[in-house]
Amino acid sequence: MADFRKRLEANAPGEFFVDSSCIDCDLCRQIAPAVFRAEGDHSVVHHQPVGEAEARRAEMALVTCPTASIGSLGKRSLAAAIESFPEPIEDNVRFCGFASEDSFGGSSYLILRPDGNVLVDSPRFTAPFVRRLEALGGIRWMFLSHIDDVADHQQYRDHFRCERIMHADDAHFRVERTIEGREPVRLADDLLVIPAPGHTAGSQTLLHRNKFLFTGDHVWWDPEDGRLGASRRYNWHSWSEQRRSMERLLEHHFEWILPGHGARHYAAAPEMRRLIRDLVARME
Repeated sequence: MADFRKRLEANAPGEFFVDSSCIDCDLCRQIAPAVFRAEGDHSVVHHQPVGEAEARRAEMALVTCPTASIGSLGKRSLAAAIESFPEPIEDNVRFCGFASEDSFGGSSYLILRPDGNVLVDSPRFTAPFVRRLEALGGIRWMFLSHIDDVADHQQYRDHFRCERIMHADDAHFRVERTIEGREPVRLADDLLVIPAPGHTAGSQTLLHRNKFLFTGDHVWWDPEDGRLGASRRYNWHSWSEQRRSMERLLEHHFEWILPGHGARHYAAAPEMRRLIRDLVARME
């Protein structure tokens, strides 16, 4: 739980606050941008919620926070915030919330499918969220984009008996299915694994229905610059190979970027291709 004694001074006075254990994962700012903003190496409450809708978004940020760094002065019922997850993004794709500190607050996603649901990367394993997944049909496959964001994968495997899918170059533990090489691998008619080495040796992306691209830490949206981003500073394998992997994404059609870290973004396919080309040029 957040500790009021460690409350950051930049917080606006009022009910909600962020304490100094914040790791600046950015999720609270994505979930409740009207309430939270960046302040140095942390997030803070810059505007106390006004009305029920803003308060609910702040509560959703609170239950998602991987380090329990968001608190409130009074006791609040968080049942409705918990029930909000997994949160619909578009069509059958949902955002899981409940981030794990072990993945530095990485985002994870759920794809609802008649042939079996897919959990993309690992949220925190917690009983209320597991019950929500059970009510939605459980998990058939768990797609792990790279070694950084595996978090509580073993607990999800043990509970749902799901098949974990990971690239062999990042699979430092046993998984049920490994992806080899650099060529795309089709899991089903609506699911295509696209290896994307660079950030790590075994980074991979998942394309769903030629619309949703789950990118791990390969590429994300930078709302401040209004363009796609990739990090040379936080590249653990090869920047030049990451650029080549980015360029290969131009061979595919998609409209959504859904990253592990950073903001998600929608653009019509022609505009998304332009954004990818621009990023490839900046990575030279």
